[in-house]
Amino acid sequence: MSTVLVYADKPEVREQVKLAIGPLPDRELGILEFLDAADGPSVIDAVDHGEADICVLDAEAAPSGGMGLSRQIKNEIPNPPPTVLLVARRDDRWLASWSLADAVVAHPVDPAELTEVVVTLLRRRHAPAPRAQSSPAH
Repeated sequence: MSTVLVYADKPEVREQVKLAIGPLPDRELGILEFLDAADGPSVIDAVDHGEADICVLDAEAAPSGGMGLSRQIKNEIPNPPPTVLLVARRDDRWLASWSLADAVVAHPVDPAELTEVVVTLLRRRHAPAPRAQSSPAH
């Protein structure tokens, strides 16, 4: 089971994200669990304690925007979960590169696009690490 942390200061945005992805977007991943976060400290605490396998962050949330939280997660948490930023304006996509987010999705969300991004990032996170090939002994 994977946990999707959904951060937005507005409950209706969190609900839209959860409805868009749904509890079973991919049979291989199994049922998803959702964790709501309404403020920045809750996001950092959950990620710091390993409670999130992926974070969907509203870039427009206040007072802590998703871009700043994504950058903080990537810079401060060892082996951080992937982050997906929701941006209201397509022109903000270039700004999202500063955040070190793994993906950017326009808000309001297109359920198919958001689901595809989340499934792809979760599969990548849960994929077995490639085994290092040992060099032949001489």
